[in-house]
Amino acid sequence: GAFQRKGHSARVLSPEEAERLAKDQVLVSEFKQLKLEKEAQKNWDLFYKRNSTNFFKDRHWTTREFQELKTCREFADQKLTLLEAGCGVGNCLFPLLEEDLNIFAYACDFSPRAVEYVKKNALYSTERCKVFQCDLTKDDLLDNVPADSVDVVTLIFVLSAIHPDKMNLVLKNIYKVLKPGKCVLFRDYGLYDHAMLRFKSGSKLGENFYVRQDGTRSYFFTEEFLSQLFKAEGYEQVVNEYVQRETVNRKEDLRVPRVFLQGKFQKP
Repeated sequence: GAFQRKGHSARVLSPEEAERLAKDQVLVSEFKQLKLEKEAQKNWDLFYKRNSTNFFKDRHWTTREFQELKTCREFADQKLTLLEAGCGVGNCLFPLLEEDLNIFAYACDFSPRAVEYVKKNALYSTERCKVFQCDLTKDDLLDNVPADSVDVVTLIFVLSAIHPDKMNLVLKNIYKVLKPGKCVLFRDYGLYDHAMLRFKSGSKLGENFYVRQDGTRSYFFTEEFLSQLFKAEGYEQVVNEYVQRETVNRKEDLRVPRVFLQGKFQKP
């Protein structure tokens, strides 16, 4: 079982959790941090090599959580142009294309291997989808997507994998292809999510920023940080809130606190 609540208050840590986080102040060396930044693409490519298309479940919750995918249309079967920024192997993309026949999707990923997996999927069709490799922090989206042409951008569990100093570059890049009045739908890891509390000592890169054993990195967002990030690039905030879920494993009597940040940010 699981329950979910949304709101503006962050998760409150237990005294033990707070003590453990307070103790963990040693940062990974600058040399190793630079190496991780340089090898970020290689590490994600190896991640997809190891896990192929099996790691993430297909995300059939996207249309439930983001009603905008339906409501941003002026009439029922209006064609929508979507950009999935950071599409991985298509776990979000293909359920959407199956569910909604009036979507054309641009999709890109940092990892060349992930892009190849998308192209090999039986549901991939160049009539409905254009997938390309892209480092959103430096490759210009305008090389593949026309300016002001996209109705909805999904940015789901993507920004957390990018160095906080470069996140603004991603939002700047996306802004160019989004139509005025249209929005970015955001979901990612929130502060004090279960995954953040599980990092062992020696994994910390900076405030709320950690490295996994495989070299991929993860940032945990606060509502304030996310708000400032989008507003600084000219977006208007429509929704920005924590989603707190408690997943209960009855057999082992384990309660796992998941915390995500979910938002909707509009180009004026």
